[in-house]
Amino acid sequence: MPKQTFFNLDADKRKVLMDALKEEFSRASVHEASISNIVKRAQIPRGSFYQYFEDKEDAFLHVLESYGKMNKSWFIDLLIETEGDLFATSEKLFRRLLETYSNKEHYNLFRHAFLNMNHKMEQAFTSDKVRRDMRQDVEEMIQHIDQTLFNIQRKEELIHVLKIIKAVTFHNVIEAFAQQLSIETACQQYKIELTLLKQGLLKRSIDFTAKGNERYE
Repeated sequence: MPKQTFFNLDADKRKVLMDALKEEFSRASVHEASISNIVKRAQIPRGSFYQYFEDKEDAFLHVLESYGKMNKSWFIDLLIETEGDLFATSEKLFRRLLETYSNKEHYNLFRHAFLNMNHKMEQAFTSDKVRRDMRQDVEEMIQHIDQTLFNIQRKEELIHVLKIIKAVTFHNVIEAFAQQLSIETACQQYKIELTLLKQGLLKRSIDFTAKGNERYE
């Protein structure tokens, strides 16, 4: 997490610094990124960087967190659009993620993130704070999910469903970047895995057609 001094900056200065971080982390992995380049682009003294962040990993995690908040907002908006259909929402979100993060502005940043994850960053993603924040996010998401579609009885089971879908989504995003798959190929592979989950999670009254479209009876 950034230090409080970062949040004390006015919005314009925070944006300049965040843009500098994104540009440098797009140029190089966290390990190879240069703090000198960051402070030069942000036009701040080198010492100021350490007033805002503990180190490069801390700054990079904050950049990823900013994208995570945007992804959550997209997810909830899509849940509302699909009237709570979790699987339709996941398909739409996956495509949006690839379309957004595959462009020149974001591609290298996320490729570095997915392919150069180190132990310190993995620990940060599993910290107690992250788990608490994720639990809060899940509670908010559940409010928009049509739970009547699922062959489950308790909210705790739905939480595990969300975790499974998140894991499958994350794996497919990493694979798309690692293998440099086209968006269409990646979406087709992702849809196959979602369909397999549907067959085990949705009620039997839902008919799966040959084209993979659902009919709710």
